[in-house]
This record gives sequence, structure tokens and C-alpha cells, in this order.
Amino acid sequence: MANLILYATAFGFLGVSYVKDRKKTKMALKKAWKAFENILPQFLGIIIVVGLLLSILNPEVIARILGGQSGWFGVVISSVVGAITLMPPFVAFPTAALLLENGAGLMQMAAFVSSLMMVGVVTAPIEMQYLGKKLTLWRNVLAFIFSFLVAYVMGRVV
Repeated sequence: MANLILYATAFGFLGVSYVKDRKKTKMALKKAWKAFENILPQFLGIIIVVGLLLSILNPEVIARILGGQSGWFGVVISSVVGAITLMPPFVAFPTAALLLENGAGLMQMAAFVSSLMMVGVVTAPIEMQYLGKKLTLWRNVLAFIFSFLVAYVMGRVV
């Protein structure tokens, strides 16, 4: 029901925009379509990889490695994987949702997503060129530690 309300609201505002200025609305829709075309290959690639992993690893294996019962061991694994993975946010959140649905724990996914968004092992060399080695190292170490704090808080709240 909530999805229906959101879609109706979005199309309602689109209609208002179209009535107000047809030219700008058409231009915005063209830009949105181009952005969608640019995002789609990355999104499909990650969904395919996650789908293959989910077909190879059954929910019991995922639950054992990343489930709530894996405890801090699973949080560390999730945080390390998140830190070394380069994935845009619009792909990271659906990926975490798929893993949650297949047995991963909330603390583990909180660590994964937070380290994925904040720690940049892959992008560190570029960051070092602009911010320097010391600042890049400190930022990444503190962000990695913060991902454990996020996991802890999520484990206590939910």
C-alpha cells in the first residue's frame, strides 16, 4: 500500500510539473532516463553476482557466516568485505536487503553497508593524492572503527 501511495504521489507531482512547464518536464525526464541507462549496467551486474552467490550459497551458509549467530566474527567479515568493495549506494542497499532476506544478520549488514559507504580501500590511492597519506589513513581507520560502532548500535536497537 505504501508503494502505491509513493508512486501516486510521484506521478501526481510529475503531472503538476508537466502542467506548469512542459519543456522543462520533458527535459528532466530525458535526463532521468539517461541517468537510469548509466546506472542500469552496474545495478544489473551486482544483482547478477549476488544472485549467483545466493544460488551457490544456500541461506544456511549465509546465516552461518553472516547471520546473527556469527556474532562479531561475522561483523568483522562483513566490515572487511565492505571496506574493500567498490559499490554505489543504490546497489549496496538492495544487496544488503537480499542478504538479510537470505539469512544475514542485521549487525553484520549494518557493518557491511557502513564500511562500504565510508571506507575506501580501493579509492585510497586517489584520495592520498588530494588529502595526503596520513589523513587518508586516519580517515579510513576511523571510518572502519565507526562501522563497528554502527553494527553495535543496530544490534542493541533492533
